Amino acid sequence: MKKGFTLFLTYFTFLSLNAQKKEVVKDTVKTEVVNIVTKYNPKIADAKKIKKNPKIKLLKKNNKKQLKYTIFSAPVASTFIPKSGGVKGIDIGVKERIYKNYLAAGFGNYTTPFFDAFLHHSTRFKNEIGLYGKYLASQENIENSILNTNFSNFNVGAFYKKYDRYFDWKVSLNSERNAYNWYGLPNIGLTEPIIDTIIEEQVYNYFELTGEFDFTDSYIDYGRIKGFYFTERFNSSEIFVKFDTKIDLPLTSLNPNLNDITIKTRAEYLKGEFKNSYKDLNRIKYSTTTIELNPEYKLKYGNFLLKTGIKLIASFDNENDVTNSFILPDVYLEGVLVKNYLNIYGGVAGDLNTNTYKDFSKENPYVSPTLLITQTLEKLNLFAGFNGKINNNLSFNIKGSYKKEEDKPLFLRNVSKSDGTNNSVNGIPLKGYEYGNSFNVYYDDVKTTSIFTEIEYDYSNNLSFGLQGTYNIYTLENAIEAWNLPTIETSISTKYKKNKWFANADIFYVSERKDGLYSSQFPSALSKIEIIDSFVDVNVNGGYHFNDKFSTFLKLNNILNTDYQRFANFNTQGFQILGGIAYKFDL
Repeated sequence: MKKGFTLFLTYFTFLSLNAQKKEVVKDTVKTEVVNIVTKYNPKIADAKKIKKNPKIKLLKKNNKKQLKYTIFSAPVASTFIPKSGGVKGIDIGVKERIYKNYLAAGFGNYTTPFFDAFLHHSTRFKNEIGLYGKYLASQENIENSILNTNFSNFNVGAFYKKYDRYFDWKVSLNSERNAYNWYGLPNIGLTEPIIDTIIEEQVYNYFELTGEFDFTDSYIDYGRIKGFYFTERFNSSEIFVKFDTKIDLPLTSLNPNLNDITIKTRAEYLKGEFKNSYKDLNRIKYSTTTIELNPEYKLKYGNFLLKTGIKLIASFDNENDVTNSFILPDVYLEGVLVKNYLNIYGGVAGDLNTNTYKDFSKENPYVSPTLLITQTLEKLNLFAGFNGKINNNLSFNIKGSYKKEEDKPLFLRNVSKSDGTNNSVNGIPLKGYEYGNSFNVYYDDVKTTSIFTEIEYDYSNNLSFGLQGTYNIYTLENAIEAWNLPTIETSISTKYKKNKWFANADIFYVSERKDGLYSSQFPSALSKIEIIDSFVDVNVNGGYHFNDKFSTFLKLNNILNTDYQRFANFNTQGFQILGGIAYKFDL
């Protein structure tokens, strides 16, 4: 046991000596003082500037938009007393308070009632709702008229608008009822018993539904869908649906210097029917579908902006099984010649316009319900002009244009089916528009050269003047004359407002127009041309604000009491006066 212990002790001592020997050989660290410091905390002064910053490229759609704030005002007591001697010599007038609702009512000669209303309610940042209505009528006949000349216009509608996070949308409903009379009888010696059998009234009914979408931070800017139904007293009907949208395709991902490509699209569907034509009892049906694609690209160079585009249009005549396609230009250029004083613009364009019975009846309410409805092709519209200002008070706009259209609609009077002594043909009673007192639509290829001039002069902060004039030269393919189209149209306007008074004055001049005359009753060809005299119409309206809510107004039309014709044999009312009151308020 002791021998074993002696051997273990000897072995352990030998290992210890070898270990100490190895440590002495490998230990090369010199004796130094080591200071232990806390972790590094950099200061602003220790930072160096970064020479290169990373560039982050974002699409234009991701750019930050400027925020718009609406302040909900509330009366707050203030002890601030402004010092005198501030800005002098500037007439800023009295700030008018804006109300969301109004009611207006009036009455005039020719037994003319008038009513207008708009009601609106909104909640902050959420939605809006509105109701509106307007009524204007005239129950008294024009002097020396044989048939009734009264009319009435009634319009009522509502809308709802919703503000959402990514888009806003709005739904509108509109309805109209317009009543007129075919009172423009030609001088064909109509006897009194025949006149007593004429039912001259026409009533148009219109219903429209519209949906609108405006998107935020999206490639789709907006979308619009519109549909209407139009009918009238003789059971003619028309349905129209239109959808259009605008899309932006960014090119900045390819090149940051490139702009967006804008693509506008349009899709239309029109279907209508007339119970009979003017010649016979056969129905007239029409139906068209139109699709349009309009890409545009804008390029800016110096003081000039160029919009270059093209219209790709396909039209389908569903009733006649005919398809047409068109490629039309859409180019516009504008630029600055003299900064703040003179600009130049011009372009070349084309389009395919869908004509509707609704539009024709609005432009000329005395058309017969026997029309041929087709589309008008605007093959070329070349225009150029200058606009700017001579000084701070005088501005101008001058434009010249050349337009080439196929199937341009012209209004031409229908030939009478009565010789003055009959009120039926082949035992079929004549309708109220078949006595030469209605208009048809005549289509022709027309080239129009126009010069347009506009001048505005601000005499002071309270008084301004305006002048507009258009001179047209028509070249027709088949028609003898440019039926019911004036060569010259001018207007002069004046606006005045000071304190609680306001007034506007307008003077209109329309040059002579031409319509056709027939040698005998239907069927008959044109024999002569009737010249419809030019006319001047002077209108003045104004009023007085008693306070922010109550005001009175007065309208004076045809002050010169001119007995002129808007269309052949359709005389207008003489001097007209209408007065009333208006009330503005908030709900």
